[in-house]
Amino acid sequence: MILYDVLIIGGGPIGLNCALEAEKAGLSYVIIEKGTIVNSLYNYPLYMTFFSTADKLEIAGIPFISTAPKPGRREALEYYQGISRQKNININLYEEVLKITKTENFQVDTSKKVYFAKNVIIATGFYDFPNLINVPGENLPKVKHYYSEPYPYANQKIAVIGSSNSAVDAALETYRKGAKVTMIIRHAEISKSVKYWVKPDIENRIEEGSIAAYFNSELVEIKANSIVFKDENQEIQEIENDFVLAMTGYLPNFEFLRNSGIELQGDCLKPFYKENTMETNVAGLYLAGVVCGGKDTHLWFIENSRIHAEIIIKNILNH
Repeated sequence: MILYDVLIIGGGPIGLNCALEAEKAGLSYVIIEKGTIVNSLYNYPLYMTFFSTADKLEIAGIPFISTAPKPGRREALEYYQGISRQKNININLYEEVLKITKTENFQVDTSKKVYFAKNVIIATGFYDFPNLINVPGENLPKVKHYYSEPYPYANQKIAVIGSSNSAVDAALETYRKGAKVTMIIRHAEISKSVKYWVKPDIENRIEEGSIAAYFNSELVEIKANSIVFKDENQEIQEIENDFVLAMTGYLPNFEFLRNSGIELQGDCLKPFYKENTMETNVAGLYLAGVVCGGKDTHLWFIENSRIHAEIIIKNILNH
């Protein structure tokens, strides 16, 4: 039986950074990832551009060279997967963690085998579970919670739900490929968090009428050939529709966190952890990266959670 010093769940940028910190400290480790390396980034829209500059996406002091001021999805995949190859990171792919059990050490059951470790780091992100709208018709094939590229929506009537970066990108890209785009937005304006170089573009398209936008509105029902929503005057509207792009965000796997013994707090279901160690209420079980925010998925990013790896490994070494 192999007893690892550290088992890391999630092979994203923060999981890779935890592995590199563990190796630097002389600790044995393994990463278990249910998809490919940096799987969440792989599933991002094909033409996505990061808000952060390349230097803020770097891990382990390894330079991220980008020809553009802000790198895109493909450059990020090359960077992080390149690190995994160059550093020969011990990572097992397409293997899902099913259960964590704590006795004297940790037993981690996966879809392929059983592992044992002294410490476990959960760095799973949040991209795997869409934040559902919970309206009738949401399970229709025309409804997409993930958006990758605009080409399937050429010359179609598209409803984009939301006003965050993903919603704005989907609206602009599909509009420019010939879609008739309508945005249904719960708030009174486009989100202030939208990338500063994109926000004027979407606002101008709405102002000129190229993209229709209903603010202070709420989706009520999705039908086979239309959508029904309540506008800012609380009046019911129904418009023709071919596809719904529900860009309403994503959530961590709260059931997995609960089953692992982690306490979830407040309306945001924020997992309990000590900020100075990143250790949860379960001794030896740590959190790293965006999963720390619970439902508040805008709290942690690559650039401000890179430090988690160093904090965790330092605490492990001090035990």
